[in-house]
Amino acid sequence: MYYCQDSWNVRFEWGPEGIEALGPTSDVIVIVDVFSFTTSVEVAVSRGAGVFPFYHGLPYESAESFAQEKNALVATRTRFAPEGFSLSPASLLHIKSGERVVLPSRNGSTLTLQAASHAHTVAGCLRNAQAVARHARLYGRTVAVIACGERWTTGNSLRPALEDLVGAGSILSQLGGSPSPEAEIAIAAYESASERLPDILRDCGSGIELEQRGFAEDVALASELNVSSCVPVLKDGLYCGSSP
Repeated sequence: MYYCQDSWNVRFEWGPEGIEALGPTSDVIVIVDVFSFTTSVEVAVSRGAGVFPFYHGLPYESAESFAQEKNALVATRTRFAPEGFSLSPASLLHIKSGERVVLPSRNGSTLTLQAASHAHTVAGCLRNAQAVARHARLYGRTVAVIACGERWTTGNSLRPALEDLVGAGSILSQLGGSPSPEAEIAIAAYESASERLPDILRDCGSGIELEQRGFAEDVALASELNVSSCVPVLKDGLYCGSSP
């Protein structure tokens, strides 16, 4: 297969097709959705909570039923949540240890559940890049880092998102091994941005959108590099903490 990057043990791709290309021959899959699923997962799990990814395409009533079954709370499908939790990482800052939340997400949740059928799956972002890389190196030899990207409002096709490219690169840069050409370019993007991450993420298209919608705190949280040692690992459909 042309796109499986099987000559290298450190790999990078985008979206669901990337998982299908790299997943079958990878020991570890790292899902990266900086704005905002994997950052939200890190924020919650680092506080002792657990996160159930849930397919965004299913009716919201299904998420509510699933949450009841799992004795969990259910987040809103959007960032807006005057009370309770949402895809806004800031909304999860005060989640309590032991709480569990169902988090529907069009990109991060869906790709997480897809990846879990192939390999050991973890949630990575800028906040926990170093810890995730360390965990991945210890767990397996072949690591695939998958950037979720966003969706264009017209046509719903994948929009490669700068924040996910840089976030993936921050993890790939610390994996060592033999990086594929795709991984090398992601690393180069991270290294180019690393000295001014807050500015780069604030001023990219996704960052401008979030700030104009009132979510500047989410951008700031997601821009913090290596502030967390938390590695959210998917176990039986639940992201929970694991020692790096």
